[in-house]
Amino acid sequence: MAPPLPARNAKQTTTADHSIGTRIAELRVAKGMSQATLGQAIGVSFQQVQKYERGLNRVGAARLQSIATLLSVPVSAFLPEQAGLTRAEESHLGFLKAPEALELVQAFSSITDEQLRRDVLAIVKTAARLHARN
Repeated sequence: MAPPLPARNAKQTTTADHSIGTRIAELRVAKGMSQATLGQAIGVSFQQVQKYERGLNRVGAARLQSIATLLSVPVSAFLPEQAGLTRAEESHLGFLKAPEALELVQAFSSITDEQLRRDVLAIVKTAARLHARN
């Protein structure tokens, strides 16, 4: 017979909660959405969104469904080992952990002129190719 598991506070967060929070943050940033905008859309403060993203508070199922709908992803995109993203998609989202990523995404998403957006994208792609050669 296996020894009993240690008692755990029912409200204590787990590594799964941290993982879900990280995915919320990554996908939110990828959409160019602020914590305040997400919070307002789901009926919580931006501070609560921060707590979700840091894994300090658990996200309820209904709220997670609302977040998924707002970010246009299936709920499974938040679940550990069930994210449903390809390795290529995961590696592209990895850049969002860089401190400048949110700033870059927000600045780019504020450009309303389509030609200017294409030009900025071309500059970034050129810089990336030049950097890859070195």
